[in-house]
Amino acid sequence: MEIYKALLEGNRKWVEEQLKEDPNYFNDLAKGQSPQVLWIGCSDSRVPANQITGTKPGEIFVHRNIANMVVHTDMNMLSVLDYAVNVLKVRHVIVCGHYGCGGVKAAMGSKQYGLIDNWLRNIKDVYRLYKDELEAIADEEQRFDRFVELNVIEQVFDLTKTSIIQNAWKSRNQPYVHGWVYSIQTGIIKDLKVSFDSTSKIPQIYRIDIPVIA
Repeated sequence: MEIYKALLEGNRKWVEEQLKEDPNYFNDLAKGQSPQVLWIGCSDSRVPANQITGTKPGEIFVHRNIANMVVHTDMNMLSVLDYAVNVLKVRHVIVCGHYGCGGVKAAMGSKQYGLIDNWLRNIKDVYRLYKDELEAIADEEQRFDRFVELNVIEQVFDLTKTSIIQNAWKSRNQPYVHGWVYSIQTGIIKDLKVSFDSTSKIPQIYRIDIPVIA
C-alpha cells in the first residue's frame, strides 16, 4: 500500500506546486484542450510524452500501446486517431518508438508469452518485411535498434493508409505524419526523417478514392 499512498500524496504536492505558480492553472485547464499534436507512443513507463518533450498538460493528445503500433483493427487506436484528427484538428501525428523496446525485442524471438503473442505478430510482420536488411546486421544490439526504427517507419506508413488521415489530407491538407525514436540512455529524440503530408508519397494501391462533396 506504500506506493498507492505515495501516488496520492504526490498528487497533492503537485497540485500545491502548480497553484503556487499559477492560482488559475486548473481553472484554465478545465476550459478545454486544443493540442496540435497526437502522440502515438509505447506504454513503457520510461517514455512519458510530456516530460521528454518539455510540454505541459493540454499540449499533446496521447495514445500509448505496446511498441507504439498502428493496427487497423484496433478500435481504441482508431477512435483516438479519429477524435484527434477530426475533432481536435491536430496538425501533427507523431509515432514515437524507443530503443530498448521490450515489445520489439520479444517479437524478435520465438518465446511464448501468452495473450500478448497475438499483438506481437503485428511486429513480427514488420520483421518479415525487412528480414534481409535486419539479418545482414551482424551485431545483435544494432539489429535490435534498427528493428525499432523500421517498426516506427512501418507504423507511420500504416497511418497513411487509414481513411481518417487521407480524408483529412483531402479536406484540410493536414495533419503531417512523422516518425521518431527516443533513446532512454541519452534522453534524445531522433527524427527518422519519415514524414507524409499527402497521398502522393504512398503507393497507388493504398490511396483511397475519396469523393468530392459539393
